[in-house]
Amino acid sequence: MSKVFRIYVKKREEFAVEAKEVLENLRVQLKLDNLKDLSIINRYDVEGVSEEVLKTGINTILSEPMVDDVYMEEYPSVGNTFAIEFLPGQYDQRADACEQCFSILTGANDVKVKCAKLFDVVGKDLDLDKIQKFLINPVDQRLASLDKPLSLKDGEVDIPLVPIISGFINFSDEELREYIKANGMAMNFDDLKISQEYFKSEEHRDPTETELKVLDTYWSDHCRHTTFATIIDDIEIENGTFKEILEKDIENYKSSRHLVYGVDTKRPLTLMDLATISMKELRKAGYLEDLEVSKEINACSVELTVHTSDGDENWLLMFKNETHNHPTEIEPFGGAATCLGGAIRDPLSGRAYVYQSMRITGSGDPRTPLDKTLKGKLPQRKITREAAHGFSSYGNQIGLTTGYVHEVYDEGYVAKRMELGAVVAAAPKAQVKRLEPQKDQIVLLIGGRTGRDGIGGATGSSKSHELKTTTTAGAEVQKGNPVEERKIQRLFRNPKVSEKIVRCNDFGAGGVCVAVGELADGLDINLDAVLKKYEGLTGTELAISESQERMAIVINECDMEAIVKECHNENLEVVKVATVTDDDRLVMHYLGQTVVDIDRHFLDKNGASRHQKIYVSLPDFDKDVFENEVKDSFRDTSLNILSNLSVCSQKGLVERFDSSIGNGTVLSPYGGKTLKTETEGMCALIPVLGKETTTCSMMAYGYNPKISKWSPYHGAIYAVVESLAKIVTMGGNYHTVRFSFQEFFEKLLTDPKRWGKPFSALLGAYRVQSALKLASIGGKDSMSGSFEDLDVPPTLVSFAITGADVKDVISPELKGANHKLYEFVLPKDEFGIYDFDKLQEIYDFIMKLNADKKIYSAYTVKDGGVLEAVYKMAFGNNVGVKLNEDLSLNDLTLKNYGNIIVEVDDLAYDYARLIGDTVDESVITYSNETVSLDEAYKAHTSTLEEIFPTSKKALTDEVRVGNCTERGIIHASKVYDEVKVTIPVFPGTNCEYDSKRAFEKAGAKVELVLIRNKTAEDIKKSIDELEKAIRSSQIVMLPGGFSAGDEPEGSGKFIATVLRNAKLKAAIDDLLDNREGLMIGICNGFQALIKLGLLPDGHIKEMSDDDATLTFNTIGRHLSQMVDTRIASVKSPWMANVSVGDIHTIPISHGEGRFVAPKHVLDELFDNGQVITQYVDPSGNVTMESPYNPNGSMMAIEGIVSRDGRVLGKMGHSERQGNNRFKNIYGEMDQKIFEAGVKYFK
Repeated sequence: MSKVFRIYVKKREEFAVEAKEVLENLRVQLKLDNLKDLSIINRYDVEGVSEEVLKTGINTILSEPMVDDVYMEEYPSVGNTFAIEFLPGQYDQRADACEQCFSILTGANDVKVKCAKLFDVVGKDLDLDKIQKFLINPVDQRLASLDKPLSLKDGEVDIPLVPIISGFINFSDEELREYIKANGMAMNFDDLKISQEYFKSEEHRDPTETELKVLDTYWSDHCRHTTFATIIDDIEIENGTFKEILEKDIENYKSSRHLVYGVDTKRPLTLMDLATISMKELRKAGYLEDLEVSKEINACSVELTVHTSDGDENWLLMFKNETHNHPTEIEPFGGAATCLGGAIRDPLSGRAYVYQSMRITGSGDPRTPLDKTLKGKLPQRKITREAAHGFSSYGNQIGLTTGYVHEVYDEGYVAKRMELGAVVAAAPKAQVKRLEPQKDQIVLLIGGRTGRDGIGGATGSSKSHELKTTTTAGAEVQKGNPVEERKIQRLFRNPKVSEKIVRCNDFGAGGVCVAVGELADGLDINLDAVLKKYEGLTGTELAISESQERMAIVINECDMEAIVKECHNENLEVVKVATVTDDDRLVMHYLGQTVVDIDRHFLDKNGASRHQKIYVSLPDFDKDVFENEVKDSFRDTSLNILSNLSVCSQKGLVERFDSSIGNGTVLSPYGGKTLKTETEGMCALIPVLGKETTTCSMMAYGYNPKISKWSPYHGAIYAVVESLAKIVTMGGNYHTVRFSFQEFFEKLLTDPKRWGKPFSALLGAYRVQSALKLASIGGKDSMSGSFEDLDVPPTLVSFAITGADVKDVISPELKGANHKLYEFVLPKDEFGIYDFDKLQEIYDFIMKLNADKKIYSAYTVKDGGVLEAVYKMAFGNNVGVKLNEDLSLNDLTLKNYGNIIVEVDDLAYDYARLIGDTVDESVITYSNETVSLDEAYKAHTSTLEEIFPTSKKALTDEVRVGNCTERGIIHASKVYDEVKVTIPVFPGTNCEYDSKRAFEKAGAKVELVLIRNKTAEDIKKSIDELEKAIRSSQIVMLPGGFSAGDEPEGSGKFIATVLRNAKLKAAIDDLLDNREGLMIGICNGFQALIKLGLLPDGHIKEMSDDDATLTFNTIGRHLSQMVDTRIASVKSPWMANVSVGDIHTIPISHGEGRFVAPKHVLDELFDNGQVITQYVDPSGNVTMESPYNPNGSMMAIEGIVSRDGRVLGKMGHSERQGNNRFKNIYGEMDQKIFEAGVKYFK
């Protein structure tokens, strides 16, 4: 038996960001005044390595000598200690990264690593149990033993055969009910009863456990929308004056049914029918000619003409919204992460490249004190912060732009959180085939391995929840692996693969039984072939596990060799798991046993028919939900509005999400010179490769919980109009908009009044679609928003999307003084319903103004009325406004959703009223009262600053300004006709496309070299390929990303481990020492250069505690924002096109960008002219002040070069810029670095 080594790694005091944050949380939230100190120590148990390899790995993989202290075998605790680890079977990205790094060192794949966090708490009379309960989420974590195990290897596992449910076909009704309860099934008694009848009458046998689990999964509300498919037998409306309006809408709905299905239709009325009838009617009437229609339903899909530098191309624009409410409620990080992962996989399975996401969430007040947390619930603060971490971590790692983030606050979401993600994707139409699977075609499973995570997720999310379920639902939460999903993104972007796919399905709810089972009517599935994370899984577990990052594709068997080769090239595992048959049965085998053999026609019955009566309650029109509180003064009213939880700034939340990756962002989430005006939605270029485009997509959302609680009908109408208005303010054409709706309601049970809420909402949405001839072409429902006696607010979120041209995009920040602000007012009737004809007339007029280039900026009116819009428009460029005194404070605060404010020179229009005039002074003035924008912004940002901080004081104010004007060598002695750049792509790299584009635009030839590490042979071949590429290149670039997920607790370690290989080290030495070559590393690449010693020393070396490094941002989280940097030195060929003192606006996106070094190293860097760029404030002064110095870097250092200037590293993403991008960002973004690098060899 090989030895298990135990290593403890602790951050030194000045770098212990996580420990300080946890200590503060415990003191504040648990009121532990007696807690004096807390240390967090990462504990690693390692098996399968020699002492020599371990010694190498301790300082390069497990720790950094510059910031960590290491202890072998024993940790010298000073207080009470306990350890926390993941539950067995949960994916641990840190342990996985450790194993991958050690495998690079050993050349073998038999290294085992187990990780835990050791807590050392100091204080008198501490309640350790209370502390542990606060820190441990029992859904996926547990207390770990403090004893070291003898071995980490999995023992021999005896896998039992799947049991047959003996006597099932003769169970009494009472026994059937008891079976449902005992097995935690989501199906109801009627479903199980018809299952019993099926097996008794048609199969003449008892079912297996797996078959009943498969039926339970297939028929769950999550998979088959059983609530939406329930037959509506009767609709009763409460008496009142508004009843006639609803009755007319219902009659119109029935007329639409007759038009679509025929006058004599017997098709039942259902919520699903009401949700989809507008699309069917409009399509039949010829309004949806751009809609892609297929039996393969992966996501909403429309055809789009994309204008490129090589001519017009036909593309498919896809979009999808997805919720993970229940998983996020019980395990916020994993639930939110896989919310995004699942949303991505839907259009990805449609062979589209997902390039932008939007996150809309619903939460209780996150400021709620811990002692007010409901029993059985996690604290709202914990849920909202960890969910944000999970969603952002997944998106940031996979390399997906998150263009818009907003959290909706309502006490109803204490019942169950809403975790909602929407994504946008696109693909050349020629690359996507939609074919019918044929007999003898095969099914390949690509990507991640299968474990116990996510078992029961589909059924779990379909159940209402009570106190006891929150402690028994652990296995239902999937664990995401964004690094693996990134590889599938790359694979499906390859036409050699996508053009061979007959049909594809992603592994979401239901696992193999649904993802593979839906591909064809007849399937023979071999569960033995499914690759497993560990041994011991039963046939049932393999059939329903929802382990993530897997795809099932149908192909012709003759294409298998080519597909397997391309998967291998992308470092992906692939196996054949099924064959298409023609007998219309779903069959699964495992360990020689047939565990599932079900007739397709029975499977597709979706359970027993359900019937329901509906009672629609009318809104109380005496209650005005559209008014805001008006204070005694304009100032007090303004500050109250701006600090309101529904209006206040969420910048500290938004900046956790990478909004610039992909280099296609047209509108940054915050813009203007001050970066303080938030956008109305998201806008990004279509992701064409190797060429430029002006075609972009726009997406916006609409929803207000307070309106929806008052009237679900009005709430839906206002949500749809709000999303549409935002598209208009962004410069989009509302006539081409398509919608996708997200419904989230309480558990309806059999209560007609509860059923009346989603019915009313869908009826309101139907009315808008019919009136505007615009359709919702997709959506998602979640009908389990209840906890005990609490219910979520009626929720219908509208997502609006369309294609556009960048030239038409409007940014929302006020552009200057001496302009006028007008509000376009939408007429409404006595019941608050829009005049839709006038709405179209007004929106058409606004579009015409924009087409004539008469609009400087635009914004919608929302929960904070005109005042919210004006202040938010003003913040970006500090442009003031003198408001029209003829308007009352009530006029300025009404929640007039759908109204639009524009900044123009002047205009005259019947439905536009003057709001005010823009002025040079940074104030808002009304009726002799003045509010400075500084005061207003402080109120606006203070509400959530404690929850989502935007700044953190640096540990020192000391700065030194770099001013090295001495030019380094700007030309190599040898000239090349073609300059070759090698960019290695490591597991976790996500900036390779952006980096390749930047160098190709500069005139270089770029080779991407993928590092594969699934087997020892893969590692060897990858190293050989990279060595060959480096030796034939003039430039090597290490791009940004999250190599191995930035684990183990430190970025760039995987890259550094690979490049320390003797062959690669020799190739790099040759490049730099003998061939005058250049290297550049950005973000993750900079981190790797530092941890190799290539910066600042120019050669790979062993690291010591006397070296510089990059460590965690002082704010303790990932940061994505724009920063200003100043050129501090030009002593490098990379700086040939800039001058000292030049200031550039650069996107950053990192969690570990804080440059630290001993003082003598810092002095030497400045003395040598190696500090190349520094962070500056708006006045251009080098600063330590946050957020201008975003990460707390010493001396405000953003980038450095080696002594000879030929190796450059920087945190800012200089590759993310170009024409048609970042239209709301001011300042020069192009540092011309890549052109300088290529010109060096010319």
